[in-house]
Amino acid sequence: MLRPYLIFLILFVVAAGTAVSMIVLSHFAGPRRPTAVKGSPYESGIPALGGAHQRFSVKFYLVGMLFIIFDIETVFLLPWAAIYKTGAGSVTTGFLLVEMVVFLVILAVGYVYVWKRGALQWD
Repeated sequence: MLRPYLIFLILFVVAAGTAVSMIVLSHFAGPRRPTAVKGSPYESGIPALGGAHQRFSVKFYLVGMLFIIFDIETVFLLPWAAIYKTGAGSVTTGFLLVEMVVFLVILAVGYVYVWKRGALQWD
């Protein structure tokens, strides 16, 4: 009865052990040649412009949240498509189709609303 959990626990321990060992090994085995250029801050390979604590526009965060929302939509679509394709489960496939169409319509209305309000315009 606990066999699936044991397999998951072993996988988790192996993944965590691999991650920790890579970090520890890179810390001890990695080359250390610090210079003033390597220690200076940079943005995408060019010297930083302005201060580090500069305020961002609200549009920046709004676009980020919209990306997360529509990315989560895709995460919900993938398991639904797998269940719908196999026809598994206690609900009928017709109900699953209607349920997902309603979900997509609600998201499409939200997307059109955000688009018309100009939230996707970058000024």
